[in-house]
Amino acid sequence: MQVSAPEPRYVSPTLRDRIGRIWVPVFIDGKGPLRLVLDTGATRSALTQAAVARLGLEVDPKRTVMLRGTTGSARAPIVKARTVEVGDLLATRQTLVVVEDAFGGAEGVLATTALDDRRILADFKRDRIEITRSKGRTAPPGFTVLPIKLLDRYVPWVEASVGGVRVKAVIDTGSQQTIGTPALRAALLAKRREMAGRDEDVIGVTGDVQAGRSVASPRILLGNISVRNARINFVDLPIFERWRLSDEPALMIGMDVLGVLDTLVIDYHRRELQIRSATR
Repeated sequence: MQVSAPEPRYVSPTLRDRIGRIWVPVFIDGKGPLRLVLDTGATRSALTQAAVARLGLEVDPKRTVMLRGTTGSARAPIVKARTVEVGDLLATRQTLVVVEDAFGGAEGVLATTALDDRRILADFKRDRIEITRSKGRTAPPGFTVLPIKLLDRYVPWVEASVGGVRVKAVIDTGSQQTIGTPALRAALLAKRREMAGRDEDVIGVTGDVQAGRSVASPRILLGNISVRNARINFVDLPIFERWRLSDEPALMIGMDVLGVLDTLVIDYHRRELQIRSATR
């Protein structure tokens, strides 16, 4: 169940952390604010054990849920919250997963399951994030608009290209890095010589570690916006299997790429990604 004010709105500085992710101040049962990472790639909101203790929430001893993270899955305990507030946006009767501290200083993640009819605007040029109820309005002039589809009901993806290879690109504001499937690497290698790189592990919320190979990326094209000088970490992640993307060229675009844009809008009601960049 969710209720909200007539004009729910949350506006704040983007408060990006040292690895580029967006922090959102959140009140739980009226207590806080807690620093949660806004994670469009997550389907469950989560709190660290320290945050749960700080809030005085009781872990349900009889229930656990399957937490399916980027690098693996594990059963995890839960707590119940009467309210989760982000500005004037109010979600009630929320179930939150309890995890060890795997968020690099944040106290948890805010999944977009509580924002299913919202419009998220991250204005990196003006250092502002805004969450409002979507009114179905078209994007302002100067924005590139890409239709989004959803994985697991809530995770947005768009069609894009990398080095001339068409890909399904998941928009993941909770990830500090951009990650590609082995199938994407194979497709790129078929077009060009071997890409030099370095070993780089990926650690997920469940604590599982997956080995990857980070390489300099060819041009990433989102509509008519071109992103150069990025890196892609090629990892055979379990989440790609869950999304049924492991056998095709696909990309999880993290904040290392999204953060170079001037403005990022995800309008869940219109099913649109609206982006703007000073350079195209």
